[in-house]
Amino acid sequence: MAQLAVRAESRGWDGFFVWDHVAYAAPVRRVADPWITLAAVAAATERVTIGPLVTPIPRRRPHQLARETVTLDRLSGGRLVLGVGLGSARTGEFDPKRFGEEGDLRARARLLDDGLERLVSYWSGEFEPPPLQRPRIPVWVAASSPSRRPLRRAARWDGVFPVDLDGPAALSELRAEVEKLRESDAPFDVIVTNPAGTDPAPWIAAGATWCLSGFGPQPEQEQVEQAIDAGPFL
Repeated sequence: MAQLAVRAESRGWDGFFVWDHVAYAAPVRRVADPWITLAAVAAATERVTIGPLVTPIPRRRPHQLARETVTLDRLSGGRLVLGVGLGSARTGEFDPKRFGEEGDLRARARLLDDGLERLVSYWSGEFEPPPLQRPRIPVWVAASSPSRRPLRRAARWDGVFPVDLDGPAALSELRAEVEKLRESDAPFDVIVTNPAGTDPAPWIAAGATWCLSGFGPQPEQEQVEQAIDAGPFL
């Protein structure tokens, strides 16, 4: 992964992001820890933005996550973005019988909101050292439309990572909804992910500020290398 990140940086890519899972649906069995992976990436690179897309705070202890994020932010020279969400029901990670995690979506939403507030408190001085970035590490929030609660949550932070979009038109509608909910004129990111080789132009026109190349749950190294070597499409 670190070698792929170095390759991406040398080809002009702006970011390198990883999933955060402890398990996945069959047939996937090989899963890496995102924080150790990102630490290796941070140590091997100098420029690219890095982060988990997304980490499910409901199964994370906020105090431990605070230490992990600050350490990684400082290790990377202030290049960390924290992507957060409720966690996917598709992988079985939130089956209470499997790992004992909270399975109810509403309860997980409360854990997510509470966890984010605790993180900010730790970043703001409860823990030392603080993050390198000021005023804090940027937070991108996974959200889906038409549900307004996830959109309201995303609007309070630094970016929205829409899931299950039908296309650029749906992104344009979602972006407009988020803009209505925003109470700040601070910079705000809109992140989309599509298969490698997708033309980003329609997505940028619809409001995307980051267009990611995704590779699904079982990427082949050669496939990823070819996409990296093709370079960004901008």
